[in-house]
Amino acid sequence: MKKIWSWITGIWPAYKSLYKGRPWYIKLLSALVSLVVLFFLYLIAVDVNFLWLFGKSPSMSTIKNKRPAEASIIYSADGKTIGKFFSENRTPVTYEEVNPVFWKALIDTEDERFYSHHGIDYTAFAAVAKEYILHHDARGASTITQQLAKNLFRTRSEYSTGLLGNIPGLKMLIMKSKEWITAYKLEYFFTKNEILTQYANTVDFGSNAFGIKTACKTYFNCKPQDLTAENAAILVGMLKATTYYNPLINPENSLKRRNIVLDLMQKHGDITAETCDSLKQLDIKLDYSVESAYDGDANYFREAVADYLKDWCEDYFDNRNALYTEGLKIYTTIDTRMQKYAEEAARKQMRQVQNNFNSHWGSTNPWQDERHQEIPHFIEDIAKRQPVYKYLTKKFNGNQDSIDYYLNLPHTVKVFDYDGGQIEKEMSTMDSIRYMVHFMHCGFVALEAETGHVKAWVGDIDFKSWKYDKVTAMRQPGSTFKLFVYTEAMNQGLTPCDRRRDSYFAMKVMDKGKEVTWAPTNANGYFTGDSMPLKAAFAQSINSVAVKVGQEVGIRNIVNTAHNMGIKSPLDPTPSLALGSSDVNLLELVNSYCTIANDGKAHEPVLVVRILDRDGNEIYTGPTEQRQAIPYKSAYLMQQMLLGGLRERGGTSMSLW
Repeated sequence: MKKIWSWITGIWPAYKSLYKGRPWYIKLLSALVSLVVLFFLYLIAVDVNFLWLFGKSPSMSTIKNKRPAEASIIYSADGKTIGKFFSENRTPVTYEEVNPVFWKALIDTEDERFYSHHGIDYTAFAAVAKEYILHHDARGASTITQQLAKNLFRTRSEYSTGLLGNIPGLKMLIMKSKEWITAYKLEYFFTKNEILTQYANTVDFGSNAFGIKTACKTYFNCKPQDLTAENAAILVGMLKATTYYNPLINPENSLKRRNIVLDLMQKHGDITAETCDSLKQLDIKLDYSVESAYDGDANYFREAVADYLKDWCEDYFDNRNALYTEGLKIYTTIDTRMQKYAEEAARKQMRQVQNNFNSHWGSTNPWQDERHQEIPHFIEDIAKRQPVYKYLTKKFNGNQDSIDYYLNLPHTVKVFDYDGGQIEKEMSTMDSIRYMVHFMHCGFVALEAETGHVKAWVGDIDFKSWKYDKVTAMRQPGSTFKLFVYTEAMNQGLTPCDRRRDSYFAMKVMDKGKEVTWAPTNANGYFTGDSMPLKAAFAQSINSVAVKVGQEVGIRNIVNTAHNMGIKSPLDPTPSLALGSSDVNLLELVNSYCTIANDGKAHEPVLVVRILDRDGNEIYTGPTEQRQAIPYKSAYLMQQMLLGGLRERGGTSMSLW
């Protein structure tokens, strides 16, 4: 550093001796040339981060390949768009997909010399400097290219300003310098139309609308090629301040700003004076609709897809959230027609289930224990898990009286209703909890047995009211687990015609470290004492026979068979497992039933068949592998056992006819 400083301090005496006695204009010209050279040397020093004084800048490779966050689009198996994943709702367009009137409005307003400069408008820069010197009024002189550099590379937030950035006044100069350098590089790598397109795809128009395509849909429900001159002027006008000139929340400001943009378009000859005057007389007309992450179809399924792809994103992009930024095209297995039927069927059936539930309980609270005693503090315990309770606790420093007062204060809330979906009611938070816990819930999933493709997925009655997905929720499967008991029996050589007696029996089991007597009972409350074929016992869901067969073939063997067929959850190898005492989820249970339908061959449930990146390259292909999980003979015999539920007298599946 000492050597560098002595070199710098030695320049001035050498400079003086070199130009001593020369005319003043030579000295002035030399000084100007020296300033220009020093300025360019300064820019080079900023770009290379000389001695770590200026902080890191975007590299050439980053500038050439950088792309903004882009929404990923989800497609169904029947070719429908069912939704998006995004952190910034942005879908890019090409230059040709935008009405030229928008480009004219943009250039006339933001950068009138756009096609003649190389990233920095020196004329505008000189005008700003003059205004500042004469009137101390500094107005912006950023070109569209500079604004793109600032928006795309976030030079003011993502890149540091180095050691000199800590000196007051230098930080802004360094940041502006980086914008100038980046803008020049953008002009080197891209054509003017490409820069315009990148800018239009990058800029924030407010209301979670990033890019021109999303902005057109949000404010006017139109495509960019259908944009009118007056609406283009509204969008361009918003770029100065997206909130202050927002046509929805500040229509008067937006109208004034729109008319200024129209005047500029007329000034530059892009519209006639007559057109300008007539357009300025028009009121602002919006067709406003903000697109949320939950817009679209099959919300529970889409959430499952996001969870399904997190690990893959981590492996492929080194980013678990790449799904929301990389502009992927995700082709799924869901069929929108089957999905529609599934949702209608679930709601129709659950309405009847709910009516039966309400008729049974009447005005009695259903939160009761096995002795039919109401569980104390049941609603209060639910309330304590809610965000509002935590908010009130923090606000009132744990004062229970204040918390209880506001929890029981009536206000407008949105709750579920079968007739209106989500409806508004006046009730307290506590009453809304009491209201909502009375509803019954369901899960519905349909898989294609041969491929494992998920064709329909209903996680509950209403996604807006209950986002907790019952397809992947852990629940006791009950008698549906008997499939695995009888499958293992078939594996060990039994047949549907073999007989077992429906009779009382008891056994010693361990419960919480103590030996107790356990005697399974049938759902109807009695035993026939008859010897019956396994096919009939399975069809009628006779518990006593299922437990006896479970003991005969071995509980641990049943566990192994269940896992081979598709159950992923851990299973507790106790005698009651034969009656479905261990929690599983609906997806793995249905997938295991598919193993029977698929002649004993098992595969993983498939939600996504392929993924394309934003350039159209295929980067993911869904699994197609399957394996023989159980012998074909066992699968065939279990197919006949399942048919027995429809054909045998007293079969529990008779209603499916």
